[in-house]
Amino acid sequence: MTEKVLASWKDGPTKRAVLDFVRSATTPGAAFIEVADRIATFDNDGTLWVEQPLPPQFDFVFRTWEEEVKADPQLAGRQPYKALIERDQGFFQGLATQEPQVVSTLLEAFARSWAGTTPQDFDAQVREWMSTVRQPKLGRPYVELVYRPMLELFDLLHTHEFRVFVCSGGGRDFMRVFAEETWGIPKENVIGSAAAYTYADGRLVRSRELLGDLDLGAGKPEHIFAHTGRLPVLAGGNADVDIEMLASARFALLVNHDDEQREFAYTTGAETSLAKAAELGWTVVSMKNDWTTLF
Repeated sequence: MTEKVLASWKDGPTKRAVLDFVRSATTPGAAFIEVADRIATFDNDGTLWVEQPLPPQFDFVFRTWEEEVKADPQLAGRQPYKALIERDQGFFQGLATQEPQVVSTLLEAFARSWAGTTPQDFDAQVREWMSTVRQPKLGRPYVELVYRPMLELFDLLHTHEFRVFVCSGGGRDFMRVFAEETWGIPKENVIGSAAAYTYADGRLVRSRELLGDLDLGAGKPEHIFAHTGRLPVLAGGNADVDIEMLASARFALLVNHDDEQREFAYTTGAETSLAKAAELGWTVVSMKNDWTTLF
């Protein structure tokens, strides 16, 4: 592998661990992995792009809900609209740590807001948000705040015939809008929580129902297997809700947010995963010490 591989990763144990795994997995020998089984899965929020102060999808969603409350003030007494209007920090803390009950409430409201719309309608709204909204601290559109080192890892994996999937508790259809141009992976390689669709009279529209369970915790390997028929051999995440996915893989990569100057420094919602990494020997990425360039 040339020096240009993982160019934004500093030379050291973390980079070597990644390269050693890919080399052993693709070289005939005891650790060789058949091409059909080379499945790599990655969380999105906090693993592939900035997730503070809240996951970007909720920036998009909250703007819509504010308009809905203006049109129907009675919504202000229901969750999650109530928390949005009252700026309920406790509720949003549950979102930041991806508490299943909080995320479920949000995703159910999300499904209701876009029920009856076509995929084209939804895509257009997401693209409008992508082009006009900026992350408050860093001042850039969210799609420009994808981590360059992770895209370099995607390139390395593609070169060695891995199939790369993004597996997130966030909305599958939201991520699919920018998956191909931002991550370089096809839409069908995006796995996430999703609304069910109905097809009638030549039109495909969203329903009010969620499609299956949330893609969090144990839901991640469950969704991955349902989607691919295999569990991953490599998995990347950054939070406690990624533990089951990381544990299901032969090689686990945990991103540690410890770079306050270039991004954010926090361990909220990741305390257990960091402890599990130490216990099980997962490879931990220090954003501050292992990545020369973030975005």
